[in-house]
Amino acid sequence: MVLWFVIVAPVLVAEVFRSPMVDYRVVALGAALPLAEAVVGSAFVLHTMAAAIGALVVVMAATVKRRLQRRRWLGIPIGLMLHLILGAVWATDQLFLWPAFGFSFSDVAVPDRSRPLVVWITLELIAVGVGWWAWRRYELDQVANRQLLLRSGQLSRSVLST
Repeated sequence: MVLWFVIVAPVLVAEVFRSPMVDYRVVALGAALPLAEAVVGSAFVLHTMAAAIGALVVVMAATVKRRLQRRRWLGIPIGLMLHLILGAVWATDQLFLWPAFGFSFSDVAVPDRSRPLVVWITLELIAVGVGWWAWRRYELDQVANRQLLLRSGQLSRSVLST
């Protein structure tokens, strides 16, 4: 279930913030980071709100007086937070609010992996539909818009204002 996070998270950020200066590639990366834990089959720190807040603190502290760098790297904690929402991690208190209920991850299942296959396929198909909608919405069929997104991670100001 990769497309669900990598496509939907940046589109949500684009639609909510409508900022041409966000690096949407970094948002996608942040949303995909916790999937590395799913490969192991167990949830760890990246599936917690503590990790998202910790990443935000690190980015804010590391980019004092460097606004352009801050703007780019804020995509990581934003993506992590969106993974918690899109992956329904918020429904697992022991994981979402870690370490409030103890430090152990041994008996906590990764919500991404506990879904039935039909749900995975449905979410991936929805992500493809969202991607197709975003392709048209952000006019990525135009070479200049597509190159801007690939090169800088940004969307054209003109497509975000409509």
